Amino acid sequence: MENYQILNQLGDGTFGSVVKALHKSSGQVVAIKKMKQKYYSWEECMKLPEVVVVRRVHGHPNIIKMREVIREKNELYFVFEFMDGDLLGAIRRAKQMQGYNSAASGPALAYPKIKSYTFQILQSLAYLHRCGYFHRDMKPENLLVRKDPSASSQEILKLADFGLVKEIRARPPHTDYVSTRWYRAPELLLQDRCYNSPVDIWAVGCIIAEMITTRPLFAGSNEVDQLHKIMAVLGSPNEHIWPNGMTLAKKIRYTFPTITGIGLERVMPSHVPPHAMDLMKQMLNYDPKNRPTAQQCLQHPYFNVGVDEDNFALPSVTKQMANAVKKHISGPQR
Repeated sequence: MENYQILNQLGDGTFGSVVKALHKSSGQVVAIKKMKQKYYSWEECMKLPEVVVVRRVHGHPNIIKMREVIREKNELYFVFEFMDGDLLGAIRRAKQMQGYNSAASGPALAYPKIKSYTFQILQSLAYLHRCGYFHRDMKPENLLVRKDPSASSQEILKLADFGLVKEIRARPPHTDYVSTRWYRAPELLLQDRCYNSPVDIWAVGCIIAEMITTRPLFAGSNEVDQLHKIMAVLGSPNEHIWPNGMTLAKKIRYTFPTITGIGLERVMPSHVPPHAMDLMKQMLNYDPKNRPTAQQCLQHPYFNVGVDEDNFALPSVTKQMANAVKKHISGPQR
């Protein structure tokens, strides 16, 4: 760590703290994550999911770059490229700015920016899933943003925090407590131990809605309340909608109440473009088998049209990201 000068603290989480630092010789600003747990050998460090996965998917334009791993006095440090902030901060700033503009009639975050962010999130997930992993903790705080140096009006988004990542081919049972509650898929709330990458897609559906409204879509206070918040919008699932969900509920002795949901359209603003609404509905399908993959989401008409239903142009940064991703087509297969 002698090569770095600590500038200020950026955050403190369950597994570690993050600081902003300066690489003394190059002058490069980085983010350094210090793990709370002690590590007594390089072997156990190199086996950490966060190290294995970030090294495996290194180089993708929408996945955070890990520059260095340092073990010093049994303390473990991850050195990452520095980003300006996270998506939650961007949402909050946009909400605050909208509060100052009483004439605002659209979303706090402009639709071109929402489309750009969504496209980049899905680019990162499509590649992560294709490499054989799923994230398990998709939320706005784990999506980092910074200004695109080649286009000052655009922002680059990168997926970060791979501490809960899991191999898609890993044999269940998986741990049941993953992801922040508000973004947790219904199968996780019913303690399914055989869940897989569709949990990431559900979370992205929630994140899109939050970008549009600036508030969490399903802000439950506990697991049961979380299910109720979902059913209040989507209605109660049944044998026809989600057969395995009925089985999962029986296993934990949970009985779905009969609730007629008000529908996603009723909780979203009227100005939401139809294609955006359709994409969210597909992602927020009770049955994980019926949710589209990240790659399928990228083929949705929401991204295929040059100008969407309400005349919001497709941001140029999404096209740049798409071109960059083509370089990874020959990458690792599942």
